[in-house]
Amino acid sequence: MKKVILSVAKEAFVDKGFDILENLITGTSMRQKVIASNIANADTPGYTARDVNFGSFLNDENLQLKTTDKMHFKGGPGSGLGSVITDENTLYWGDKNNVELDMEVSKMTENSLLNQTAATLISTKIKQYKIAFGGK
Repeated sequence: MKKVILSVAKEAFVDKGFDILENLITGTSMRQKVIASNIANADTPGYTARDVNFGSFLNDENLQLKTTDKMHFKGGPGSGLGSVITDENTLYWGDKNNVELDMEVSKMTENSLLNQTAATLISTKIKQYKIAFGGK
């Protein structure tokens, strides 16, 4: 009986924050794989570095601003979670490879911090809901 009540209460009160954080964790996981692939192919002739475009995630409808007044800012629709893009703007080495290990390690560190932050926020939200629903 308690599980049924908790499930109904969760559906009624849980905000979009869980969905946003879940998408962020999914996106950072995708980016981690892409960066790891770049590092693994650092010595592969002709390999072009790739990355994940989070711009499309940051404009996602999940992050649209809700307006209740005509003076509020309006948010625009997005195009999904994120897409893998090819980095054509960096200089190529003699073997037509543009992977820079220092940059990839830096991206990996930044991505890891973003993933950990999202996981911590989800954990905090779960604890808050447990307390709100009378749990410990």
